[in-house]
Amino acid sequence: MLTQTAFSSSKPKRRSYDVVIVGGAIMGASVAWYLSNNADFNGSVLVVEKDPTYQFTSTMTTTSCIRQQFSTELNVRISQYAAEVINNFREHMGGDKRVPDLSIQNFGYMYLADNQGFADVLRKNQQVQLAAGAHTQLLTAAEIKQQYPFYQLDDIVLGSINLVNEGYFDSTAVFDWWRRKSCEQGVEYVANQVVAINCNKAGNRVATITLDSGEVIACGQLVNATGPRADVTAKMAGIALPVEPRKRYSWVFTAEQPLDQALPLTIDPAGVHVRESGHGTYQAGGHALIDPAADYDDFTMDNTLWEEHIWPVLAKRIPQFEAIRVTSEWTGHYAYNVLDHNAILGPHTEVENFIFLNGFSGHGLQQAPAMGRGIAEWIVYGEYRSMDLSAFGYGRIVDNLPLVENAII
Repeated sequence: MLTQTAFSSSKPKRRSYDVVIVGGAIMGASVAWYLSNNADFNGSVLVVEKDPTYQFTSTMTTTSCIRQQFSTELNVRISQYAAEVINNFREHMGGDKRVPDLSIQNFGYMYLADNQGFADVLRKNQQVQLAAGAHTQLLTAAEIKQQYPFYQLDDIVLGSINLVNEGYFDSTAVFDWWRRKSCEQGVEYVANQVVAINCNKAGNRVATITLDSGEVIACGQLVNATGPRADVTAKMAGIALPVEPRKRYSWVFTAEQPLDQALPLTIDPAGVHVRESGHGTYQAGGHALIDPAADYDDFTMDNTLWEEHIWPVLAKRIPQFEAIRVTSEWTGHYAYNVLDHNAILGPHTEVENFIFLNGFSGHGLQQAPAMGRGIAEWIVYGEYRSMDLSAFGYGRIVDNLPLVENAII
């Protein structure tokens, strides 16, 4: 359960901050933590979050999983760093004995290909992953059946799975402790909303922000960490951003006949995924076949999607899931980068102190450690030091040069 201790007020204590982070979910919290924990940074940090319950954030509607099966080496390495953080979380947080020991429940991701074209994609992706040090295995349908006899695989030609640092982790604990520790180290969180971003006369720097409560706050650097609303925030500064909210639906269910072994997070060719939740429960997810941009406040369920698409796919792939009972359901939003499904990171090409942390397209949770660290380094040093993240820069958006990540769920 999230603590509310981070929010001491709705109004800032100061009129000026070295860094203002707009959005206090996991990306904003990551930047705040890495800044506050950097010995070379002694500036002031304000985090502005409009909803301190975080109820509808992507952070709180996630599947809470991590994988290394990406199509680009940089994304593989980003998840490897996240795994290092998760598996050594107390040490990462300075050895604080209040911080829990965390680990990854390594049930892996199982990608299933039902045609040779997709099988070739899995083979190509595996080469990228192996070169980056991942442990991805390719399995024939017969090999999958031998290891996971509960699948129906008549239409499957190849599968891909990695059982090392790939599966479920307690993302709520990571999020909560980043917030707690950064506040203890001087970061200020306010429950408020940015309604205007005001640039200087030259138009090359953000000068101030205006809050919903009326305060005008000066800032040295502004970080856009507003998830699916990232384009709304960017527009306040006159900046175009190809990020939009896309609805993603989740269901938790129990099975009349639970599987007798752990279920990998299975990505079916029909566009449905399902994973182990433990104790005879499972979580499935998917989206409508027509997948338009959603309204920013639209979190209504599609009541026909489960009956007409999700459940039939589950029952066909895993016959034991013919008799199941849904126990909870919800809708979340992807912060979907329509250009290339990859992060947009770092400073704007013209408004030099407007910093992007946007467009993660469903894999932001697992990328938060590396991305927060990278943005903190950029703010402090003017460069990425631990991992070169410059490929995610806004310049590719301006030049329409996609850096495509094709392993999107």
